[in-house]
Amino acid sequence: MTDGYDSEFLATTVPLPAPGRELRTLDYPRFSVLLDPQRRLAAVTAVNIDGARLLDLAREGEWRLDPRIDAEVQTGPDVYARNDLDRGHLVRRRDPGWGEASQARAAMEATFFYPNAAPQAAGFNQSKELWLGLEDHVLAYAETTDQRLSVFTAPVLADDDPPYRGIRIPLRFWKVAAWHDPTGLRAAGFVLDQTELVDADEGLLAAPPLGGFRTFQAPIADIAGIAGVDLGPLIAADVLRGESARAEGWRPLSASGDIVL
Repeated sequence: MTDGYDSEFLATTVPLPAPGRELRTLDYPRFSVLLDPQRRLAAVTAVNIDGARLLDLAREGEWRLDPRIDAEVQTGPDVYARNDLDRGHLVRRRDPGWGEASQARAAMEATFFYPNAAPQAAGFNQSKELWLGLEDHVLAYAETTDQRLSVFTAPVLADDDPPYRGIRIPLRFWKVAAWHDPTGLRAAGFVLDQTELVDADEGLLAAPPLGGFRTFQAPIADIAGIAGVDLGPLIAADVLRGESARAEGWRPLSASGDIVL
């Protein structure tokens, strides 16, 4: 089984997005993480999903440090202890879990390395549930083609993110899903905002009164700008590039029916 993200997985070549700074590339089965050692968090993750061959395997895996890199450049268990902070999967556990069972299981277990996690407020609401199901929604839409996706996800590593236990907690996350249909490469971009759920004052996270997660469909060009990442051909493939869609700007999402594909 080939390790790492495959840029030739779709019918159109989609290069691994590249931020304009030095990062550590960590390849895992069917996905890659570009780790920012200064922030100790991923600047980009990229996974290939074969929706027609996904397996529904039992959840297995324990969060652990990646032994290939120093513990000091990973956001490990100390950040997540004794608070309302979740280890949020960036590449979802199920996404690389396709094909033969042994390979799917190994790929799923690899999603539990800490470089694939980012701190998210533990509060749960409809917007976060929508965020967690975006890949499934796009896969269902792409079902009439080859059901293949390449998905890119990461926190927005902003300079003004609040400090907490030696790191800075990202307030926003971005995701871009790409697929191929008879018209060519297509892509959709999304942003999750947890600003209202994070209060890092006095070491508190998700302190009451709680707000909520906000989920948006956003132009991929905007995502490239806020994340500082070169998204290459994905910008031209954006389903929001039409004049009417562009005029709406960021689209707040409350249900999957709000998504433009």
